Amino acid sequence: MQALSDSLEVLVVPVTPFVQNCSLLRCPRTGRGVVIDPGGDTPRILEAARENEVEIEKVILTHGHIDHAGAAALLARTLGVPIEGPQPEDRFWIEELPRQAATFGLGAAESFEPDRWLEGGDCVRFGEVELEVSHCPGHTPGHVVFFHRPSRFAVVGDVLFAGSIGRTDFPRGDYDTLIRSITDELLPLGDDVTFLPGHGPMSSLGQERRTNPFLVDPARHRGRG
Repeated sequence: MQALSDSLEVLVVPVTPFVQNCSLLRCPRTGRGVVIDPGGDTPRILEAARENEVEIEKVILTHGHIDHAGAAALLARTLGVPIEGPQPEDRFWIEELPRQAATFGLGAAESFEPDRWLEGGDCVRFGEVELEVSHCPGHTPGHVVFFHRPSRFAVVGDVLFAGSIGRTDFPRGDYDTLIRSITDELLPLGDDVTFLPGHGPMSSLGQERRTNPFLVDPARHRGRG
């Protein structure tokens, strides 16, 4: 695992044919942790947790797309832990997980009711770690982001990528809303914040603010999805 600070470690576990960045966050002081966005490949996730001595306390979700939430119900039931997130506006995506799985040929997936829906301003806790929650709609209406302030680290799902942003051509996606989420919720966290996106490499908010074409000139890219 990669130590981000003396209070947080992270391990990225790519899952599904979409190579989605499922992640394990671990509190080094207690060994307790969370799984973020288990889209599939449950045995791989469980093996990574075992090898890295992560005692999983809960499953947390940025949003309800199949590559992020497809294995949430199975993993939570296997471990006997709760599911937290996303924000309630993504309920329709979670209800459609079986259809999403069939559409993309990803095998069986279960819909579920999270044990706790999240809102902006909430906190998710495990071990001695506290993650701040921001509601960042645009890619999906109920998308949330998790921020660990002491480590200056965020897990942003499909809101922002290195050099790009999330698609907005899915049902209830909206380009202007997504740009507003990034500029109003993410960028104010600070240029020094490192983030893990849902796909691809990590980056920093400062790097994206300076060079990401969708942020440098958002009007030019409107409508591209």
